[in-house]
Amino acid sequence: MNNQKENNARDIMHYESDIWSIADLLLAASIKQSDFPTYMMPFFALVMLEGRMLNAINEVIEEEGINPKDDPEDFKEAFLEKECGYNEYIVMKGKTLLSICRNDSTFDQDFSEYLKAFDDVLRKLLGINREKNEAKYLNMDGIVAELRSKKILMQVVTAWAKIDLSCYDNSAITTLEEHIKRKWADISASTAGEQYTPDDIISLIAEIVASKVQKPKNEYIHVYDPTCGGANLLFGVADRLKNQSGYNYIATYGSEYNDALYALAAIESRFRNNSQICYGNTLTTVPFADKEFDVVVANPPYGTKWSGFEKEIKNDQKGQFPGGLPAVSDGQLLFMQHILWQLSRTGIAVEVHNGSTLFSGDAGSGESNIRKYIFDHDWVEAIIQMPQQEFFNTGIYTYLWIMNKNKPQDRKDKVALIDASNGWAPLRKSKGDKRREMLPEHRQTIVDALTNFTPNDICKIYDREYFYYNKQGITLYDTNDNGTSVKQTICAESAVEIAPKSLIIDGEEFNKFKGINEEEIIALQNIWNGKQELAVIDTDGNTYKVDDEDNSIIKTYADGNSENLGCGNIVLKIGSISKKTGLANAKITIASVTYNDYEVTPHHFDEDANTSKTDAFMDKYIYKPFEYGKNVVGVEINFNKEFYIPEKLDSVEDIISEIEKLDEQIKPISL
Repeated sequence: MNNQKENNARDIMHYESDIWSIADLLLAASIKQSDFPTYMMPFFALVMLEGRMLNAINEVIEEEGINPKDDPEDFKEAFLEKECGYNEYIVMKGKTLLSICRNDSTFDQDFSEYLKAFDDVLRKLLGINREKNEAKYLNMDGIVAELRSKKILMQVVTAWAKIDLSCYDNSAITTLEEHIKRKWADISASTAGEQYTPDDIISLIAEIVASKVQKPKNEYIHVYDPTCGGANLLFGVADRLKNQSGYNYIATYGSEYNDALYALAAIESRFRNNSQICYGNTLTTVPFADKEFDVVVANPPYGTKWSGFEKEIKNDQKGQFPGGLPAVSDGQLLFMQHILWQLSRTGIAVEVHNGSTLFSGDAGSGESNIRKYIFDHDWVEAIIQMPQQEFFNTGIYTYLWIMNKNKPQDRKDKVALIDASNGWAPLRKSKGDKRREMLPEHRQTIVDALTNFTPNDICKIYDREYFYYNKQGITLYDTNDNGTSVKQTICAESAVEIAPKSLIIDGEEFNKFKGINEEEIIALQNIWNGKQELAVIDTDGNTYKVDDEDNSIIKTYADGNSENLGCGNIVLKIGSISKKTGLANAKITIASVTYNDYEVTPHHFDEDANTSKTDAFMDKYIYKPFEYGKNVVGVEINFNKEFYIPEKLDSVEDIISEIEKLDEQIKPISL
């Protein structure tokens, strides 16, 4: 029997084409291709469950020497110990989907009884006899009703019934399941940001984890995926760690918010030891808040808004988001913080993200503050740039973040950037947007780079400090041709207030600044806004004018001597107008001309070095007088800058030669 299973496991993939031939029935019933997964998931779950239950029946018969006919009670008890779910029809009555489909006249009744015969947990996950307020999960009741209304229910069930998985072990069934879910992801990528993780990427993540795990192989490794989907990444990594790396004791935990994908993952977990899948929004329900994990793997949704959960997340009391909150338009950095919060003190995390987590948000933004928090704790060991066109429904660059809460001493305060963007081979047949795959040799190159942690063609090692920068605010002062401003020559304040005796505009003198009425204010403002030639006389008889050529303030003393005070403005400010009298007052200020700006400079952890190097930068590049404003420290990772290869341009001679050739080619045409 075991040999038969081993041999048959090799050809289980022939059922993949049989399964997709069922789609022809759906297409003929005018069901959209993008909806195929919705109609196929529940039936695929049925054939998986039936196949595994039939396997368990044979195991009980072989191991215990009892059968359901002769010893029904003992057999049932022994079967339930397998903890693989239960269906009275299958286990005790020996009825299968195929036997049900042989009788047209009794099909409806038999199929209904078959579905009801599943245990309470499986009925819930399959969506059988659910209450109105319950989640749909796989929504079997709804799908059955739809297919019955289209008069193709029996045809569909019969087609699925021919897919007999009873001679395959759990591992083989899981392999088929992964391929089927991958296809579903390929044709139904309707949810923004959701990504199915391809097999080659799962293998790479598993190989990275295996190279980093510090626990002995005779101890349990607790693996968690907070956005597990159908759990292909979670179970894929667990299986590879067990089958390829020799870790025999693995407990898996997952959380998923999509009804159908959660149900598939939860059903699969029934056939695994020490596996638990929870339903709900991971960030708000936090299903494993009391646990820490040795390994966390995740491919969180990209660019997905979290505004629907904004209140709950902002009021989080568990401390999941110590670095702050990103923009509501993208929740990736929320998941990154959650993962680190759940990671044990010696744990390893491998996360798939798009490029926005590297650089989105300016210094002081939520995104930059989160990166800074993570880098401040020295949890980032490496970031790996993956090839484009690696995923089924997007062609963008993706990045693996390797988090390590227990870096070796020689890696502390160091971060590796690994450019694996050229490590791929073309697929013989594209799968959606996936046109490339990473072969074992490509993956090994990455693992070697991470293991060796030394610079090479694809790996660069940086001090953690390298990714920090200052966004240094400055106030710049305009100067005249002599390089001076009012600020420099009058006082240390930003402006000089004077108590004017009179204001002269186009030769007309205004000497009444208290008690001016609204009409006069409007006239004064209109004249001022017209940028007419003006002068101010202060209480000491000194006159101030603006030199139109370089915007200098010329001060003429009462004795007739003049002084250039530097670049500046004469600013008129009208006070509030009294509602009762309509009167107000005016104030005139001689002010410098300023504007706010900022400069980006490298940040240094040593405060004195940071100050001196910032001063040196300003001395070299800033030519106008300035004052320091607020400094905000940001963190950003720029792969393009670090691995930039300048494009080689043709020489002038080559260009001229090419033009001459073109001229010769078009000469006959012009003639």
